[in-house]
Amino acid sequence: MAITASMVKELRERTGAGIMDVKNALVEAGGDLDVAAENLRKSGQAKADKKSSRVAADGRVVIKSGGGKAVVVEVNSETDFVANDDNFIQFADAVADAALASTQADATTVLNLKLTGGRTVDEARTELVAKVGENISVRRIANVDVTGPLGIYSHGARIGSLVVLDGGDEDLARDIAMHVAATNPACVDETGVDPETLQSERRIFQEQAEASGKPAEIVGKMVDGRVQKFLKEITLVGQPFVKDDSMTVGQLLKSKGARVISFVRFEVGEGIEKKADNFVEEVMAQVKGAK
Repeated sequence: MAITASMVKELRERTGAGIMDVKNALVEAGGDLDVAAENLRKSGQAKADKKSSRVAADGRVVIKSGGGKAVVVEVNSETDFVANDDNFIQFADAVADAALASTQADATTVLNLKLTGGRTVDEARTELVAKVGENISVRRIANVDVTGPLGIYSHGARIGSLVVLDGGDEDLARDIAMHVAATNPACVDETGVDPETLQSERRIFQEQAEASGKPAEIVGKMVDGRVQKFLKEITLVGQPFVKDDSMTVGQLLKSKGARVISFVRFEVGEGIEKKADNFVEEVMAQVKGAK
């Protein structure tokens, strides 16, 4: 059966595969579009499986809101080149839309959600891997109930934060979201600090203070002071406000009759160990191997 340009065009629109891949698939399938599409899907999955072990530490953070909820999604690629590709941007946006529309979506369940056109998120991801030649992953999703003023802030596509307030307004919420993006607090206030972390820090401060040789009562005051300083540094309400460091975030909120219900901050690739390429060593190894 002759493979026509219209057949190639239709299969490309269905699968997103490259022209030559589409044409070869049609030839192998004897012109059967359904069979060719299924073979391309299987081929794409094989490529995706092969690339799945490669580190994907670049990508985008996308935030969507509506219907009384908001989602923050991190979708990863291997390079910033792909992260800025229109196909990748559209995929990341589609994942965020699907997560927002779902009542319960996390990085695992979202893969089975349907996108416009009937494909699942994972099928679209597989096709994208085949198209761009990199490992693509939906790393994490945070779901937030929006019961008060919502503030959203994005620093490019690499850092995204949102804040939900009780009281105040959306301008205040956005200012706090900007602060969260800039300072990366661990929690809202002291009640959210991990007890083991606090105990560990106190132990370190105790050892440092005792090494000074000062009397026990002075050592106790030194430790308490350092613990309080530590808490101010890591809690949102204890930090100096980035737009006016003459006051803390807690003081700002109090002056506006507001409090933070919740906040989320995602930064692309945080916590992922990315191999640092040493191209000089790589070239030297190739030269030595060629001898």
